[in-house]
Amino acid sequence: MIIDAHQHFWDPARADYPWMAADELTPIRRAFGPDDLAPLLKANGIDASIVVQCRSALEETEEFLRIAHENPFVVGVVGWADLTDGSLGDTLDRLRASPGGSKLVGIRHQVHDEADPDWLLREDVRRGLAAVFARGLAYDFLVRARELPAAIATAQAFPQARFVLDHAAKPPIADVGSTEWADLIKALGACGNVWCKISGLATEAVWNDWDADRLFPFVAHAAKCFGEDRLIFGSDWPVCLLAGSYGEIKSALEACLARLGPRVRDKAFGVNAAAAYRLAVAS
Repeated sequence: MIIDAHQHFWDPARADYPWMAADELTPIRRAFGPDDLAPLLKANGIDASIVVQCRSALEETEEFLRIAHENPFVVGVVGWADLTDGSLGDTLDRLRASPGGSKLVGIRHQVHDEADPDWLLREDVRRGLAAVFARGLAYDFLVRARELPAAIATAQAFPQARFVLDHAAKPPIADVGSTEWADLIKALGACGNVWCKISGLATEAVWNDWDADRLFPFVAHAAKCFGEDRLIFGSDWPVCLLAGSYGEIKSALEACLARLGPRVRDKAFGVNAAAAYRLAVAS
């Protein structure tokens, strides 16, 4: 089972996406749905995908679960729910009982958009995370270097929980990296309960001037920090279209992983995602 562990669906005509307002995002400011993704997965030898939240709205999570219920290739949903809500546990139970609810595998919040870099350390957020983990769900970190110290402390505070770092914490590839990012990623990788998605890397590079060789040092560092069992492939489609086609993104990451060895490549394309999210799919 080859899995794309990070993709999105959205429709700006039906909902508001504040992060999509920038002029440079105009090319992706249109509807993208399962009918758009399915032929791309088939053409690129991908068997299944995990759809990930795009906005802070429970309605989106409910919609994604319906999509997963109707489309067998969507094997997991990382949705949004309000971690600060005292009745979060009831909300999660309701979502899991709805059509497609068995495919709810994780929760995510756009932490890097919060004004407070220590948002994850708030007491109400911690209570919400406890409710997430009590139901066997993972939590996706959407953070940059600024929020990584709080992410490290959070992973340490919940040693039995499962965390997934999205986009390798968005390394500054266009600026040829930073020691801050590299050091903090190493510290997070030392937490054995965190997996790392090598997704969204091309869009952190110069969009019209990147290739696998430019991405490789960042993929290699992530692999060194997290090991062959905790590295996960994700396309970040359709955001990735800003920098390249689905096939170009997949081929570049596959080339990077292949340079690290066939075991690293093979595990990153499916087995590790299944373990991180406890997917009910054949290996």
